[in-house]
Amino acid sequence: MPYNPPFSITPTILKQVAEISESIGRLSARIEQTQVLRLRRANRIRTIQGSLAIEGNTLSEAQITAILDGKRIIAPPKEVLEVQNALKAYEFLAKWQYSSEQDLLHAHQVLMAGLLTDAGQYRQGGVGVMSGDTVVHMAPGADQVPRLMKDLLGWLKQTDLPALISSCVFHYEFEFIHPFADGNGRMGRLWQTLILSQWLPAFMDIPVESLIHQHQGEYYQAIRASTAKTDCAPFIEFMLGIIAKTLHEVQNTTETELAVESEKMRVEEQVKTRVKTPEQILMLLTKQPNLTLVEIAAHLGKSTSTIERAVAKLKQQNKLAFHGPKKGGYWQVLGE
Repeated sequence: MPYNPPFSITPTILKQVAEISESIGRLSARIEQTQVLRLRRANRIRTIQGSLAIEGNTLSEAQITAILDGKRIIAPPKEVLEVQNALKAYEFLAKWQYSSEQDLLHAHQVLMAGLLTDAGQYRQGGVGVMSGDTVVHMAPGADQVPRLMKDLLGWLKQTDLPALISSCVFHYEFEFIHPFADGNGRMGRLWQTLILSQWLPAFMDIPVESLIHQHQGEYYQAIRASTAKTDCAPFIEFMLGIIAKTLHEVQNTTETELAVESEKMRVEEQVKTRVKTPEQILMLLTKQPNLTLVEIAAHLGKSTSTIERAVAKLKQQNKLAFHGPKKGGYWQVLGE
């Protein structure tokens, strides 16, 4: 009989899914309007900083940016390695399939390389979920992990639930199983991002982990509440709330970026219109000396007669000369 994780769809969950779907639609449209590479880079850095901070990594966004740029920083080697591994993992993200056990193990190997002797392998001993110094959940025995993960990935592959919900269910179940000796938290968050990004690529660069870090206590509380109820609805509601808040923040940031770009274009256009036609002609012919008068007019959005008058004046002022035959000749911009 196929495995089905214990969860219920509450009215809150349905409302959250509808709101997120509407929000991500608006955000995707805005992202398509412009290539805000600085924004994407900043969000990736926030994502990594937030996810690792939950696990105790103290590096700031500025330090992670420096590592991304190949610069050396003064910091604990272990924390630097965690960041380097996370950066590599996000480079692989688009290549992994979320229902593949092989890809899941590879992802853990990449994330935990040099940090864990059995990176990329399921744990061989007992483990618990910690919140500070408190054990909030004792995971199933190590001998059960391969079967439980096979069942969970099998369910994920065949479920027809919306990705917003199935990703939350997987995240909770993954943390419940706690299949690895270490790195389960960052793996669960990474894999939820993978599931969501294969539904909508925009999620590849939306820093959900950053907000989870800000609400870390509620994150663990949602796990405890779901475990106590044998129903991960509390965790689904928590995660959907976090996703909705993150989308709102990113949307506001994107709108700001777009406004800045729009203002920049407006100023450039004003500067362009203040430059007189003769100066525009000289600047253009410096770069493209083989243009005809008709082509110059087309480039500058002027009439051919206007260009002819301006060119004649430039010749009189010894600022412009034409060499060669009428067809196939070239312009020379003369010095002052």
